[in-house]
Amino acid sequence: MGEMKAVLFDRYGPPEVLYVGRLPVPVIGPDEVLVRVRAAAVNGGDLHDRTGKVRLVTGRAFPKGCGIDFAGEVAGVGAAVRGVREGERVWGLLGRRTGSMAEYVAVSPRRIAPAPDNLTPEEAVSLLAGATTAVTALRDKAALQPGERLLVRGGSGGVGSVAVQVGRLLGAHVVALAGGGNLDFVRGLGAEDVRDHRRTPLSTLGRFDVVLDTVGTEQSRVRGLLAPGGRMVAVTVDFDRPLAGIGTVLGSVVHGKGRIRAFSGNPDSALLAEAGRLAEQGDVVPVVDTVHPLDRVADAHRALEAGGVRGKHVVRVA
Repeated sequence: MGEMKAVLFDRYGPPEVLYVGRLPVPVIGPDEVLVRVRAAAVNGGDLHDRTGKVRLVTGRAFPKGCGIDFAGEVAGVGAAVRGVREGERVWGLLGRRTGSMAEYVAVSPRRIAPAPDNLTPEEAVSLLAGATTAVTALRDKAALQPGERLLVRGGSGGVGSVAVQVGRLLGAHVVALAGGGNLDFVRGLGAEDVRDHRRTPLSTLGRFDVVLDTVGTEQSRVRGLLAPGGRMVAVTVDFDRPLAGIGTVLGSVVHGKGRIRAFSGNPDSALLAEAGRLAEQGDVVPVVDTVHPLDRVADAHRALEAGGVRGKHVVRVA
């Protein structure tokens, strides 16, 4: 099928290492689907991949691609695949690899689901990772119950902005920490109480049944906010001090009653479909900070690194 545009980098470094190069269009196997990508989101993990903070995992083979999630339509279906048709609008994630910021991706049908009918590709992909992460974290890992107190750290970010909505949907009393300029925004998503994380001592927040940490720093102190029987779910660790962060998580699993339940999201088509239903019903709404063209992907990375984000920075691929 020729070549396609793709965001690549040839070395670890600042946003400037990113460029739009050309790769062969993937050739799908009999059990794969080819998706024409319309939009992809910039996630925190993309920054860590690009800077080399997780190079022990990502290695030193270059060039590398960017992006884990996508929204688009099916462009080809392998001979052994059933229930997927060409032209169908879908969204999905690549799983344990990167490269969704490309005109085409080859994926397992288990990694895609019908995209929400009421959302554009840019809106859909802004919601995808956050919705699947929030549902997994709050409902499945923490078993959040109606009336419980939930603290969301990073309430305005890509995961936090959806977690506030999911927490409200599950009937929790939602308290969120966010930057001072985003307090009203997060309150509008359904948080009953929003505090400026720079000006609010943790000791003044009270106790919580569930804490969702999307920030990763000071996890030992944050764990101290848990009420008896409380659960803390960490969706990231402090990548500036990764061993300490992982040690906190592991130590709490072994020794702590209010333990941290860490996980790395890798949703299947059933969870993607469930997130799609929540979006179509209006139970969760997408939050797009900015849509960037493909050739300005470095700007999207800079903006996410600068902080103060509202929802997701999205890259329009085609």
